[in-house]
Amino acid sequence: MSINWFPGHMHKARKEIAEVMPEVDVIIEMIDARIPFSSENPLVPELRGDTPVIKVLNKADLADPEITALWVAHMEQEKGIRALPLTQQKPEDIKGLLTLCHAMLPERDRELRGVRAMIMGIPNVGKSTLINTLAGRIIAKTGNEAGVTKSQQRIKLDGNIILTDTPGFLWPKLSPAACGYRLAVTGAIKDTVIDYADIALFAAEYLLKAYPERLKHRYQLTDLPDTDMELLDAIAERRGCMRKGGVADLHKVSEILIHELRLGQLGPLTLETPEMVGKEKEEAEADELRKKAEKAEHDRQRQAKARKRYGK
Repeated sequence: MSINWFPGHMHKARKEIAEVMPEVDVIIEMIDARIPFSSENPLVPELRGDTPVIKVLNKADLADPEITALWVAHMEQEKGIRALPLTQQKPEDIKGLLTLCHAMLPERDRELRGVRAMIMGIPNVGKSTLINTLAGRIIAKTGNEAGVTKSQQRIKLDGNIILTDTPGFLWPKLSPAACGYRLAVTGAIKDTVIDYADIALFAAEYLLKAYPERLKHRYQLTDLPDTDMELLDAIAERRGCMRKGGVADLHKVSEILIHELRLGQLGPLTLETPEMVGKEKEEAEADELRKKAEKAEHDRQRQAKARKRYGK
C-alpha cells in the first residue's frame, strides 16, 4: 500500500516550523505509543538541530507496556532526548511535563527568561487534548479525526512556559512501507483515503503472530486460522457479518477489527518493536540500493546502445 497524504496546510506547517525553530528552547514531540517509530516525524531531526526533545509516547494505556519500556530505552540512547509515556487518563502525570521542560534546560533561570517550547506531532495523536490539560482550560480544538489543528498558536502555561502549538502533519514519503499501514490502522490517516480491507488484512496478519491469545479471547475463537483472510472470515461469522451464500462482508468485518483495535478492546498492544523496525529499515535501504544499481545498469546499457548506433 502506498499512502500519499500531504495536504497544502501540512506543507505550510513545515515551512512555519522551520522559521520558528531558532527561537525554540525545547521540542515536545508527541508520538503514538502503539507505533513509536511510525508516528515519529523524520523531519524533526532535520529541523531541531541541537534543541532538546521530549518524546511523549501518548496513549500509553493502549500500548503494550513491556514494548513501551523497550522504546523508551531505545530513544533515550540519543543525546538530548527524553521519552515519557503518558495517558490522557492520568492528567497529573501530564502536568509533570512542565517540570521536565525546565529539567531539560538546567542552566536556564526561569525567573529571568521563560521557556519557549514547541509541541508537534502527527494528526490524531492527542496533541490538542494534552494542551488543554496543561493549560487547565479549553484552548485547542479536539476531535477523534486526523488534521483538526490547522494553524500555529501560542499558549502561556504555568512555570513561565510559552508553548507554540503546530498543526499535525505527516511527511511526503512513508518509509519503510509498513509505516503507512500502521499509521492507517491507528487512525493517523483520514479514513476517507484508506481501504479498510487492506489495512485490516495487515493488522490481522500482525495480530496472528504477536497477540494470538487476544484474538481468541475477543472473538471467542477456539482455534486460530492460519491466514489473515481466514481470520477475517472467522470474525465475520462470529459477528454476523455474512452475506448471502455464506460469504463474509469484508468491508464490515474490517471496520469491526480496526475500530476495536483503535479503542483498545483487544487489550493494550503495540504494532512495532525496535528490533522489528531495525530490520525493516535495513531491508528498505537494501531495496533502495538495489533500485539505484538497476537504474545505473539500465542507463549504462542505454548509453552503450547509443554509442554503438552512432559508431562511437
